[in-house]
Formats: sequence, C-alpha cells, structure tokens
Amino acid sequence: MFRSLHMKLVLIMLLLITSLMTIVGAFLMTSITGFYIDQFYEQMDSVFGTSNASFYQALRSEAAQEDGAERIRNMVEANAGALGIDSRTRNYYILDGSTGAFLTGSDEEGGAALVQTANLMAARNGEVGDNSDITASYMDLAIPIHGGDNFFIIYIYDNREVVSNLNSQLFMIIIQALLVGLLISVLLSFLLSKTMIIPIEKLTEGAERVAAGDFSSTIAVESSDEIGILTTTFNDMAAVLEETLAAVENERNKLDTLFLHMTDGVVAFAADGSIVHCNPAASEMLESNVEHMDYDSIFGALYPLSELCALQRPNFKEAELHLHGKYLEIYFAPFDQESGSGVMAVLHDVTAQRKNEEMRKEFVANVSHELRTPLTNVRSYAETIRDTEDLPREVANGFLDIIIGETDRMTHIVQDLLTLSRLDSGRAEFKMTRFPFADAIESVCRAVELDAQRHRHTLLRSYDSSELPMIVGDRGRLEQVMMNVIGNAIKYTPDGGEIRISAGTSCDKVWMEVSDNGIGIPRGDWNRIFDRFYRVDKARSRESGGTGLGLSIAKEIILRHGGTISAVEHQGPGTTIRIVLPIRQASEVEENHE
Repeated sequence: MFRSLHMKLVLIMLLLITSLMTIVGAFLMTSITGFYIDQFYEQMDSVFGTSNASFYQALRSEAAQEDGAERIRNMVEANAGALGIDSRTRNYYILDGSTGAFLTGSDEEGGAALVQTANLMAARNGEVGDNSDITASYMDLAIPIHGGDNFFIIYIYDNREVVSNLNSQLFMIIIQALLVGLLISVLLSFLLSKTMIIPIEKLTEGAERVAAGDFSSTIAVESSDEIGILTTTFNDMAAVLEETLAAVENERNKLDTLFLHMTDGVVAFAADGSIVHCNPAASEMLESNVEHMDYDSIFGALYPLSELCALQRPNFKEAELHLHGKYLEIYFAPFDQESGSGVMAVLHDVTAQRKNEEMRKEFVANVSHELRTPLTNVRSYAETIRDTEDLPREVANGFLDIIIGETDRMTHIVQDLLTLSRLDSGRAEFKMTRFPFADAIESVCRAVELDAQRHRHTLLRSYDSSELPMIVGDRGRLEQVMMNVIGNAIKYTPDGGEIRISAGTSCDKVWMEVSDNGIGIPRGDWNRIFDRFYRVDKARSRESGGTGLGLSIAKEIILRHGGTISAVEHQGPGTTIRIVLPIRQASEVEENHE
C-alpha cells in the first residue's frame, strides 16, 4: 500500500502537519508553564527578595517574639495581595523550622497534610528553598526565618490549577487545528502527486525499453521544470549508454582480476612497465611517489615483467619484499591474458605478523632458558644424591632443599605463564567490587612489613586514608600488583633502606607511588621493565628468585582496569613506580548514565 507514490506523499504531508502541530503545541504549553513559574518567583522575590530586605529583617524581629508564628502570619497576610495568595490555588503556611510541623496559615486543612518537598527540606536545613521544576505539579517557596531561639519557615504553595486549565484549553485548540490541517494536507497531496506521477510513469516505460536493449526511442519533453530536465537527461543517457557498453566490456576483465586478488595495496602495470593504476594503500606501503616510477624500479629485482605477462590463469607469482622497515607479501597476475596488456600487483603488509613471530620466538627462547637453568640444577643434585652412596644426611637434605626450591621456581614460572595466557586471551575473570583504596594499600603494607623488617628497611606511609575514595575493581588482583611493586622495592633495595608508599586522588582517578633508595633502574630501561622475562640485572634478579614476569602480569591487570603503571622521575638513587587507576570503571559509568 505504501509503495505507491500517492500514499507516500499523503503520509509525508500528514507527518509534516502532525510534527509541526506537536512541536508548536509542546512549545506553547511549555512556554505558558514557564511563564507562570517565572511570574510566581518574581512575585515571591518582590516580597522576600534582597530589594525588600527591611521586610525580611522585620520578619526576623517578629519571629524572636513569644508569639512569633502569629506575628509572622499577620505580616504575610498583609502582603497576601503582592504574593498572589487566593486561598484556592495558592496558600501560605507557617511551619516549625525544626520539625516541619504546621503552626498556622491560610489553609489549615492542607497544612496538616503537607508533603516534605525538596524546597521545604532545604529550608529546614537553613537555606532558602526556591528551586523550580517545570515537570512538577506545583510551585513552592520555603524561606527559613531565624529569630532569637525561634526558627520558623514561611512556605508558599501553588497547585498550578490555573496553568493546568489553560493548557487543557490550549490542547483542545491544537487538536482541532490539527484535524483541519490533516484534511487540507490530504487534498493537497493527492493533487500534487497526480502532477508528478504521469511524467514519472512515462520515464518508467522508457527505462523498461532501455533495460530491454532498445536505445532508439525517445520520450517527449512536455515541461521545462525538473521533470522536463530529467526527461531530457534520460534521453541523453540512453544515447551515451549505448556508446559506453563496449568500453565497459573491455574494463570487465581488469575489474575481475582486481576483485579476485585485492587485499591491501594494488598497483597495475601496462605491458611497457608504466603504472596505469595505484591505490593510496600501495603508495603508503611503498613510501614513495609511485606514479612517477615504473615496474623495473619497484619490482624489477623480483620477477621480469615479460615472465609475469606470460602467466596463464589462474597461475600467479608471489614474493616478499623488505622495504623501509616493512615486510610486504606481493602477488603478481596478468589482468588481460589475451592481449597481454599488463600485470596487477597486490601488496599485503605482513610487518605485524613478522614482529609477532619474532616475539613468539623470543618468548619461547626465554621460557626455555628460564626452565633449563632450574632443570639443570635439579638433575645435577639428583644425580649427585644417586651416585654418592655415603653422602652425609645433612648434605643430602641440603641438596633436596635446593631441588625443592628449583621445583618451586619452575612452578612459579608456569603459574605466571598461565596467568599471562589467561589475561592475553581474555579468559581471566575479574571480580569487580567497590572497596576502599586505602584499605587495600594498608593490607599490602601489613603483609610485607615482616619482610621489610628482616631487611631492616624503613616502610613509610605518606597518605591520608580519609582522603582516599572507594574505587571499583578486583581487589585481589590489584593487591597482587601492589604486592609485586612493593616486594620488588624490598628485594632490590640494600638492607637498611627506605621505602615510601604515597597515594592520592586526581580528578576521577586515584594514584599510588612506591619509591625506594635502592639500586635503581637506568632511564633507558624504563619502558622495557614491563616486558616479559626482561631483567635489568639478570644475575641479581635470579639470585632474588624472580621469574621476570611479575611486572608483566601487573601491567596486564592494570590495563584491564583502565589504568596505567610506569616508572617516573625519582630524586636521588632508587626507583619510583606509579600506578594510576580510575575511581569508577567505564562499564559502571555507562550503566549509571543509562
């Protein structure tokens, strides 16, 4: 039904009129409501505002009297005309400021059933309650009056009955106007659609003839408006279309080959080696002004152009090119086999894959190296125990302790690798809860205090727990990060050192810094200390029993929380590690917004 142009035009006109009347009606009703609200508060301001400060002082003086409530009522009653008090839609109430209980006013029955509005609550707290809400069904003003030991509230309440009645009448007028407008729009849309559809139907018949292959017949142009221009253009198009069909057929083979092989960059070469097509991706990969080059200067070292032109479908040649630090996989195929008019080169940037492969090889080598050392020790001591028959018990137990220690070291490496694997794959579960950031820091400090005392370290806390907020995160994993950072500071600080733990807030984030006066980290290694198995001093790290994965795990956990962890500037010897976390996670912010 709505596929007809007649009905579409009718529907558009109906929607236009309806939308217009709805917008106008909403604007008028909102404006009227806003006008009455403004008028209400202007009336209130004329009596209680700063321009009439003497009246307000008089109210305070009367409030200090023994019968303060009645005196205030008399003063308000004297200004009832200026306040618009009519005892029907607008009333005033004198309330006890401490309890909110009704004392006197123009509507005793309503005063006993007053609702504690936001403005009234503000007045009970000693502030003037003059907030307006256009969506509310009332207007109110609450003014606290302090006099001596007495505390009263003058409360003006308007139920908006006048505004509601006026809006109801306006709504009925808008509905009547809408019905008349809809009727007129239906008639006009039918007339308009008739004048447009007849020429369009003729154009449709002509298009069907062109689609059937008949380009000879033309359509009569009966007007000079847009429809007439469209008809003239259609006749010209039919003539040009016949001439271009042959050219389109010649380009089809190029398009087939291009769509078959295109992935990233594409360069097309003519039989003489000149470039006939090059997309932006290819220019970016080759990082040169390709349009002014030829095949030999770009790919001549890979394959001769004549060899590529002689290829038979679906054969193609592939090669790899290392250029400007990038690894490019290139596929060559002829795009016009019959005439041998050229070759298409399709370029794939595989730099990321190569780098990932190198990282994988390096990772495997590091894992192998880390596991080989303890395995060698285990084998050596086990063979010694097996081959030495009269080995003293104390020595044997010492060897066994070393074997157990090396086994534990391998276990830690495997556990850390599993943790990293889960974090990388997204399978690690995070139990997000809200908890005090200061409690987490204090819990970690208590856990490492004995270890710090064994090394005669001074553990300083430089933060105010009351100023640190509640944050959202996985407390267990964040404490694991803190434990790792503080543990490193204890391990790599010579005995008798000082370790300072600071924390604070900045906008919507919290931060924590762990500073020590230990051996420090060279500035050039700051960005690499979070790499897996990277150690600044490999011998010293292995002596301390580290796996080289702790900071890598810490970084992954912090990133999953939307934070950062980094080494920062440090005065004097030692290192400072800074952790920054959002107070609220992004998902929580989105949920609250919704």
